[in-house]
Parts: sequence; structure tokens; C-alpha cells
Amino acid sequence: MTLSGAFNVLRSSKFISWKSTGMFQQTLAGYIERTGKTLHTGKVSTVKLWPGFAGEGRYFDFRSNVIPASIDYATESPLCTTLCKDGYRISTVEHLLSALEAMGVDNCRIEIENSDPVGDGDHVEVPIFDGSASEWVKAIEQVGLKVATDECGNSYEKMAAHINKPIRIQKKGSFVAAFPSPKVSITCMIDFPQAPAIGFQCLSSASFNNCYFSKQIASSRTFCIYEEVEEMRKLGLIKGGGLENAIVCSASKGWLNPPLRFHDEPCRHKVLDLIGDLSLFARFGNQGIPVAHIVVFKGGHALHTDLARTLSINV
Repeated sequence: MTLSGAFNVLRSSKFISWKSTGMFQQTLAGYIERTGKTLHTGKVSTVKLWPGFAGEGRYFDFRSNVIPASIDYATESPLCTTLCKDGYRISTVEHLLSALEAMGVDNCRIEIENSDPVGDGDHVEVPIFDGSASEWVKAIEQVGLKVATDECGNSYEKMAAHINKPIRIQKKGSFVAAFPSPKVSITCMIDFPQAPAIGFQCLSSASFNNCYFSKQIASSRTFCIYEEVEEMRKLGLIKGGGLENAIVCSASKGWLNPPLRFHDEPCRHKVLDLIGDLSLFARFGNQGIPVAHIVVFKGGHALHTDLARTLSINV
């Protein structure tokens, strides 16, 4: 059926046109539960993924507080993306949301809790696992998907935002841009001259879909430069980080825990982060990533979410 009622808020502008993807909105066909250590706090948290109603979109349930996975609740935080509402914070959401967006889980209730909430009851972090999105993708593939329906049994078309005019955001030598295109494609470039083993890398996908994500992007792990680790820990970050959940590169010695899964694994991981951050543009169970050629140079979470926020303003 055609989207109506609340979905009328989706309207065309000079920058964006909403069009049908030719698919119905989807949700999980079953229940998923995973527990693991978190990257920055070093604590253990549990995530439970439940099927959602059509039109609800993706949202977190933390201590009975609902926090939509929306750019409206994204706040800037170091080295991760954080959602905040009414004083409650959920950190490092990008890998989970990347998997849900790319694999087509449009509607989902994400229940999350700390295993030990004492002293940190208003903040929780999504587990890091091996530093990639593989754990989430495997779980989604195992349980499968189904067409989402609302409480009356109605299904909805899945809509996507098509970019009509170029949008570009630049800051401190980095930029992200979205250009009109008949399909989703991504060009990502990174440059780490201080770590020659990483250096300059470029990845360009002419067509982005769930198969490409599952096989080429999902297993790429987060990375860091060894000489910067101590400074990050002084800032209270990566308390749970280690060689088991990140690839670590030394400026002088190269990779400390090879082998890499791809020769350009750091660049691929930046694409993984980009998809997770742009998923925050999603609304009412529709597609988050815009139909555009997205080009990013030396991107990061703040830059990615700036694009999602700009898209939201121009709806």
C-alpha cells in the first residue's frame, strides 16, 4: 500500500525526491540476542533485537526509555557515534546500525542493557565484538527477514531519498559529498601519512547493496595507530580495546596483529562507519542511505552525521 498519514511528512524538495524502492519495508523474522565487551567503557552489555512494526523504524529501548535511531538524537562524541535523549546515552551504535541498514532491517526494536549498571545507569554501549559488523550480519542472516506490517496487518512501500543537487560538507581538510545518481555508489578515501602501512587508500563501489556489504565491508575491523593509544586511554577511551577487537598499526613497525582481511581494510571500515552514520537519516522505516554517489575524503563520525543532518534539514 502507499504510505499515508504520518508518512506524508516525507516530501520532495529541491535537494531531495522521495521515490519507492520497489520493495516493502522489512523486519527481522525472529529474535536475536548477543552479549559482549564494549570498546570504550570496557564493560559488558547485552543487545536484544526484536521484530518491529512497519513504519516504526529502528529504535533503542534502554531502561524503558525509547531512543529512536535518528539523526535528531545524535550527539558528537570522540571515536564513535552516540545517541542521547532525556539524559540517557547509547554509544558506539554505528556497527550495529550499519548492519541493520545494509541488510534491510528497516524496523527493529533494539533492547540494550549493561550487565553491571551500577554507577553508570544512564549510559550504555553496544558491544564491539571483533571490531567489525560480522557478528550482526551473521545473526541477521541466520534469523532471516520478513515483510513488516503495522498493528492492523498492513504493509508499506519502502521509500528512498534521491539526491537532486550536489551537497558538500567540508571541515579541516576533510569532506563528504553526495551527487545525483540513479543508484547508491560510494567512493571513500583515507590518508594516514603518519602510518605508512596505511597511507593513502581509496575504495570505490559502483553499486552498493546488501550482498556487497556482507561480503566486502561487514568483516572489516576498526583500526588505530599504536602511538596514539596511550593518549586515547588518558582521555578515558578504548578501555576495552585490544588486539582481539581492532587492527593496530605502528608508525614505525607497521601492522602489529596481521594478517589483514583486505589489503585496504581500514578504508573498508570507514565505509562501514559511513553506512551506520547515514542510517540515522532513516525515518518511518524507510531507507536511510540516500540514493546518490557519496564521496568522502578523510571522513569521521562527526562529518558523516553532519551529512545526515543536512539531508534531514533539506527534506
